[in-house]
Amino acid sequence: MHAITIPEPGGPEALVWAEVPDPVPGEGEVLVEVVASAVNRADVLQRQGFYDPPPGSSSYPGLECAGRVAALGPGVTGWAVGDEVCALLAGGGYAEKVAVPSGQLLPVPRGVDLAVAAALPEVTATVWSNVFMVAHLRPGETLLVHGGSSGIGTMAIQLAKAVGARVAVTAGSPQKLARCAELGADILINYREQDFVEELRETTAGAGADVILDLIGAKYLDRNVQALAVNGRLAIIGLQGGAKGELNLGSLLAKRAAVTATSLRGRPLQEKAAIVAAVREHVWPLIEGGVVRPIVDRTVSMPDAAEAHRVLESSTHVGKVLLAAPGAA
Repeated sequence: MHAITIPEPGGPEALVWAEVPDPVPGEGEVLVEVVASAVNRADVLQRQGFYDPPPGSSSYPGLECAGRVAALGPGVTGWAVGDEVCALLAGGGYAEKVAVPSGQLLPVPRGVDLAVAAALPEVTATVWSNVFMVAHLRPGETLLVHGGSSGIGTMAIQLAKAVGARVAVTAGSPQKLARCAELGADILINYREQDFVEELRETTAGAGADVILDLIGAKYLDRNVQALAVNGRLAIIGLQGGAKGELNLGSLLAKRAAVTATSLRGRPLQEKAAIVAAVREHVWPLIEGGVVRPIVDRTVSMPDAAEAHRVLESSTHVGKVLLAAPGAA
């Protein structure tokens, strides 16, 4: 088979489409013939040499895919060769085939194109696990999503609205904010021109956000705590603004607030399986009912993954950027 390899860390040109050995599914794994994958920020970090895959995982980038089951490893039940699936991966999605733990497989939702389903596993698992399983967003509460036009952001807006929450977003242009509004965002904040702490205070009568989903990290830490409501929950899922920051514990105590930081890629298999099962139970019916949908900006041929990375790093996209495997249908 062929896969995107990274012989040496570097810029987008470091991604090389090369012939590699076929993966063999082990105990409890399923071999998937990939139709499409999707690009995530973690893939960019891996390409740059800053985010190695967990031990034992594929060395190729790609944290999600969609395709068809090609073979079953020992001990796998509930799946059959030919099933159309999408999958949460620790790596290996930028390839023609990938071996996946069976607990990280999902059926393609009814009404969703097989290739487009590659846009779902990472964002649904990330949003559901952080916003709902950890931060426990409830109907009537306010969720602030940083990077509202991103893949994560566009899914968070829709899921929060589906459960009856109010949604505030930050984004860097009027065009991106307009797309967020189309998805249901109630409070639109241009972070280049507005202070999200002040905007939230004004639009929530001083209450603030009950839950904040943050991919910036250190740069926003203090301001995020300022923006939290009493009993608020800050869920940090990215470090685009740095890894080290100062936290005013007095402010946190005064608000009886909580800060959590999680990653998905390195979690034990049983934790990932539990998250995927929760996504299938709670999110898949919303997708199949047309309440929530994957947002895809564009699709690039997988051998041209470098171009897809340039798009992601330019931050001109809204939603997900997909990679189509050559010849897949």
